[in-house]
Amino acid sequence: MELLIMINACKIASASRVTAVIPCFPYARQDKKDKGFFDIPVDNLYAEPAVLKWIKENIPEWKNCIIVSPDAGGAKRVTSIADRLNVDFALIHKERKKANEVDRMVLVGDVTDRVAILVDDMADTCGTICHAADKLISAGATKVYAILTHGIFSGPAISRINNACFEAVVVTNTIPQEEKMKHCPKIQVIDISMILAEAIRRTHNGESVSYLFSHVPL
Repeated sequence: MELLIMINACKIASASRVTAVIPCFPYARQDKKDKGFFDIPVDNLYAEPAVLKWIKENIPEWKNCIIVSPDAGGAKRVTSIADRLNVDFALIHKERKKANEVDRMVLVGDVTDRVAILVDDMADTCGTICHAADKLISAGATKVYAILTHGIFSGPAISRINNACFEAVVVTNTIPQEEKMKHCPKIQVIDISMILAEAIRRTHNGESVSYLFSHVPL
């Protein structure tokens, strides 16, 4: 609502065009059932190029890594990253025996003696990724990293990360993380301000934004 009021104020003040830059769009979450449809041009920016750059610069053993999705829904995301790094991928399948019974996690793929990199779009209470990390270590992974686009980290998330076996939990700064980092040294941040800045510049000048889907602006 605040955004809509600000857009309205700009329009009343005779703005010829208004572009909204929304680093984290919460209504895209799966549990938001009343999703609408845009009737205006929308560019969906991806963190994948920045994630690939971080992996190559910060994980020395990245050529022997395996990209893992903590659920079947993220399979497309991890296959794309694994293809571009030319490494294998795996996924964790949740099995439900009964409606109220605790999930059983089944790992599909071989992580033995490899660095496992969990990739997900967002982490809220971090229950799933922490269970997934335990599963990967017990399956023979040497190290576990988590890379998450949006780090919401609500409720018990920080204590769960501190107690989990992660080398690092990497998030973008679509949500400010300064306070969370004070309480959790495992959290590291990928700065995506340059991606947003270049998207704004390209949109303003009428240039293609699709370049940013596969490249990180310098």
